[in-house]
Amino acid sequence: MTHSNITTAVSPLGSVEQDLQRGARASVPVLLGFIPFALVLGAQASQKELGAIEVALMTGLNFGGGSEFAAIELWSSPPQVWLVVAMTLLVNSRHLLMGATLAPYLAHLPTKRVLPSLFFMCDESWAMGLADARSRHERGCFSLAYFLGLSLCLWLTWVTFTALGSAMGPQLGDIRAYGFDMAFAAVFLVLLRGMWKGFQAAQPWLVSLVCAVLVYSLLPGGWYVLAGTIAGLAWAYWRAR
Repeated sequence: MTHSNITTAVSPLGSVEQDLQRGARASVPVLLGFIPFALVLGAQASQKELGAIEVALMTGLNFGGGSEFAAIELWSSPPQVWLVVAMTLLVNSRHLLMGATLAPYLAHLPTKRVLPSLFFMCDESWAMGLADARSRHERGCFSLAYFLGLSLCLWLTWVTFTALGSAMGPQLGDIRAYGFDMAFAAVFLVLLRGMWKGFQAAQPWLVSLVCAVLVYSLLPGGWYVLAGTIAGLAWAYWRAR
């Protein structure tokens, strides 16, 4: 199929308003996984005597579920600030690999619009934004409006329900006993299945996984996240060369 045929076979980007609405609609199934996971985080934060406003600030300014759970686990009185910051950076280092994957699709967009938008990037919005761009078969078809419509809905839900979980923590008890903490992982596994393009394309992820598992078994803390990220980036770079 020629390039012109591909162009005509793929629906063009909609207006900003249409793509915002499309992103918001696409977020609805993912929100079902966000809500119970957010309640778990909020309930755990309440056990460390963090109030709803404090939790909302934490989750709103650092939109990364894994690093927030790590921060809550390490929280003490007085807090060991540098330890919490270091662990947050380690866990969030996976965004390096995620950002590198998005880079070719963002090249046509102005940096002053891209960088503020990527503040709202999380695992799910990254996966869905990338899948939407790839479905158009063209690298210039990343819809920033779709990404923002999706990401803002996820961000607002996450901040709202983590704060609610903190406020209702004593009444909720340990809601992990009901398996709610598996909802987030289940949603992401479904998203990854939709992105599967064959073993060749998945090699960096496999290398990252193997390296992370090895480091996890040898070193305490969150070093496995950084190690897996670096290994995946190195493998992708080597294959590209």
